[in-house]
Amino acid sequence: MIAYIKGTVEEILEDRVILEAGNMGYNIFMPMGAVEHLLHKGQEIKIHTYLNVKEDALQLFGFLTRDDLNTFKLLLGVNGIGPKAALGILSGLTADELRFAVLADDIKTISRAPGIGKKTAQKLILELKDKFDIQEVLETKAEHMQAPGTEETDLSDVKKEAVEALTALGYSGTDALRAVKKVELTPDMSVEKLLKLALKNMF
Repeated sequence: MIAYIKGTVEEILEDRVILEAGNMGYNIFMPMGAVEHLLHKGQEIKIHTYLNVKEDALQLFGFLTRDDLNTFKLLLGVNGIGPKAALGILSGLTADELRFAVLADDIKTISRAPGIGKKTAQKLILELKDKFDIQEVLETKAEHMQAPGTEETDLSDVKKEAVEALTALGYSGTDALRAVKKVELTPDMSVEKLLKLALKNMF
């Protein structure tokens, strides 16, 4: 119903922002832990919104990027996760970090979010894992410059093996995925070479 609201930040509260637009003040719940440092009073800003309809109220949830909004909607599709819980997750994790954690089966990272226990984190991973593609999450510029005839699945397999090796060394799945993502992969790069470069990103 309301795709976004563009206006001026009138007030920044603990769990929401009051945005003035068209001579009206909108209460917009936001993942303040993630965006508070990006906002200041009087700032002109565009907020992507989700309207939550309850029996006794209409609530607006807002995000600075469309990616965060789409991730929020995915979280709402998980059984047992409502708007406040989804907002709590995105307050503690960026959309990228959440995708990394889901793909890495990293229950520990997800369960650090407010109100999210181990069982809910497991359910979230189970229901979202098939909605994320590791190739997209780990995409780098180098992959767009791969040699003719090199299959993307081959590159993805190399990265998967490197991630598995890092987790076997005791690193969390999320940290392993993040370190591998930072490496610019070339078509002829071996798992061993990728692993060495990824390990440098751990420090």
